[in-house]
Amino acid sequence: MRKIGWFIAAFSIAASGCASSQPTGEQARQALAPNGQMRVAFLAGPLYATKDASSGEFRGVAIDLGRSLAARYGLAMQPVVYPNPGAIVSGAKAGEWDVALMGVSAERATAVDFSAPYMEVEQGYLVRAGVPITMAAEIDRSGVRIGVLEKAGADMLLSSTLKNATLVRAKSMADLEALLKSGNADAIAATKAFLFGRVASQPGARVLEGNILLEPIAMAVPKGRDPAAASAVAGFVEEAKRSGLVKSAIENAGLQGVVVAPLK
Repeated sequence: MRKIGWFIAAFSIAASGCASSQPTGEQARQALAPNGQMRVAFLAGPLYATKDASSGEFRGVAIDLGRSLAARYGLAMQPVVYPNPGAIVSGAKAGEWDVALMGVSAERATAVDFSAPYMEVEQGYLVRAGVPITMAAEIDRSGVRIGVLEKAGADMLLSSTLKNATLVRAKSMADLEALLKSGNADAIAATKAFLFGRVASQPGARVLEGNILLEPIAMAVPKGRDPAAASAVAGFVEEAKRSGLVKSAIENAGLQGVVVAPLK
């Protein structure tokens, strides 16, 4: 599995801003939810949470971890859903959320303080029917169009490493899937958790052997918050990994290509 250096660097930058000691319950409540309710931001999709068809409520890892963190400090949780990572970063600057779950990157670390990763996600390719490519290592060919979610991990990596294939950027996960269905992309690059979930709706499509990267996913708070917020989140993440909460959330969501991140 390939781990990308700028992910590690971003975590080092972000972690240096977190307080080392755990805040009291009251300090954490005030820091995590200054408006009285802890607003938890995430992308709509299998990796974080999807809307239940019968109840209309979101379910997934982001909901399980967000609710557990909120309950730890006696808070109510309010989901705040975004279409892409760039929108989450903009939301941090606008004060729209209190805690987010998202992939770690150096660019995002300028606007948020990350915890250590709570899980690691394999990213790869889904190719449409008729595309004569069988492995990830074969995809960088002239004329091949690869759809990516704008400013997501695959976009940031492939923008600097592809030499022959062309990137086609989408604003949301729904738009990314539509690129493949419409034939406007020959392949899409995203988390394998998302890609495996799309195979059934794309006749003849295949998730390729091999991967692009192993992306760390962490919790984060907007920069400029009371340091007690980052400390509370950092402590929660380590306990959630140690106790098996993250593992259970991953299993309950039925995610593939996802593992619990190592303890810090």
